[in-house]
Amino acid sequence: MSGTATPPVRRLSGWTTASYGFGSVAYGVKDAGFGTFLLIFYNQVIGLDASVVGLIIFLALVCDAFVDPLIGVLSDRTRGRWGRRHPWMYSAALPIAIGWLLLWNPPHLGGGAMLAWLFATAVVVRSAVSCYEVPSQALTPELTADYDERTRITSYRYLFGWAGGLAILLLAYGVFLTPSPAYPNGLLNRTGYSHLSIASAVIMAVAILASAWGTHHEIARLPKTALSGQTLGQAFRELWETVRNRGFVILMLAGVCAYTNQGISYALSNYTYNYIWEFQSWTLRLLPFALMAGAALAFVIAPAVGKRTSKPRAAMAFVLSAVVLHTLPYWLRFAGALPPPGSTALVMLLLPIFIVATALSVSSFILGASMMADVVEDSEARTGRRSEGVYFAGSFFVQKCTSGLGIMIVGQLLDLVAFPKGAKQGMVPVAVIDHLTMAYIAIYGTLAIIAALLFAKFPFGRQEHEARLARMTAAAEAEGAPHAP
Repeated sequence: MSGTATPPVRRLSGWTTASYGFGSVAYGVKDAGFGTFLLIFYNQVIGLDASVVGLIIFLALVCDAFVDPLIGVLSDRTRGRWGRRHPWMYSAALPIAIGWLLLWNPPHLGGGAMLAWLFATAVVVRSAVSCYEVPSQALTPELTADYDERTRITSYRYLFGWAGGLAILLLAYGVFLTPSPAYPNGLLNRTGYSHLSIASAVIMAVAILASAWGTHHEIARLPKTALSGQTLGQAFRELWETVRNRGFVILMLAGVCAYTNQGISYALSNYTYNYIWEFQSWTLRLLPFALMAGAALAFVIAPAVGKRTSKPRAAMAFVLSAVVLHTLPYWLRFAGALPPPGSTALVMLLLPIFIVATALSVSSFILGASMMADVVEDSEARTGRRSEGVYFAGSFFVQKCTSGLGIMIVGQLLDLVAFPKGAKQGMVPVAVIDHLTMAYIAIYGTLAIIAALLFAKFPFGRQEHEARLARMTAAAEAEGAPHAP
């Protein structure tokens, strides 16, 4: 592949930024469904063992290890009047919606057949989401070469992604999974999940198509690359050379830790809300607003902090601060310093902690994604190729560890502590809750510290990026290479 062009250093228009970010609503919806409700649906509603459900979802994640890089490579090598990314983005909407409906509306099957259904539909959904999200994320380094602008547009992606996910929480807790005479615990209402799946499938399809259409006018401005004839062996050698980039490897490892922690928190959330904190339905309806407030804070904080210091140092600080806030409520519980479960006083104490902890976590994710965009130029300087699709395939695979490794770990923990099926609020033994809590703190804290140490090892920051970009631009001008206007 040759004939690369460096993207312009520019600030995107409000329309382009909003359209680009809006597409993440689809991923937010998928993430909330997979991470927050899939385990409890197939465990407590369908009746499968939690550890088996977690294992099946992890096996679906293994398929992503092959699917995501393939989509990244194919996207990098796609050519046509709609460019490299948009054909994939447009074509993903319908398969995502269909796969999503199948996942949440399984037929009445035996145990083995139900597990096969879960595996097959999970693979379809995750692969279809990859067909949109990998090319979409790959647009970040193509739209602008500005170091801080990449953080800004990434913050829009995360803001819209969280908005999509929290909209599903609102629909779940406030509309479809509310308590009723037939289901005092609305989270056990199978019909409610069916209705929720229809609403979320529509939201995802609309978000994807709107984002593709809203960024369509940028196609002509994106960097152009020419393809050279390659054997399969040469293609794999190029892929290996690309992914060996030190910055990429560090971000992948840090991301696995950070996103797995997020996945553990998501998968465990309905268990902690119901059986540890004993939240009432009004609290569950309030929670999405609190979490959205945290995401909105991150939307402001991450670009501001990233602009004043280096992204790696800021990401490390956010991760370490977040682990303190995320585990604080459990330490307070062990110390006997919390109001009674289910009380209004407990809710008023926990919600501010949730808000700040969410802001810190999301800020670290925003900076990590922005750093991945910077890796693209580092790789181009070393290899002469722009491989946005490959890098963001890796980044997206790491993000999907949220609903793979996290769910598997929580499933194993629930079985390990003998968490009862069909559990009623206030009836779970205290010893079970204590063991679950201690395991959560140990795993979450260990992964967070590893992620922070890895962020600290990221090999370059603002000065290195800008110097490298200046060299690449000068070299392109000297060679008469094509430039994005």
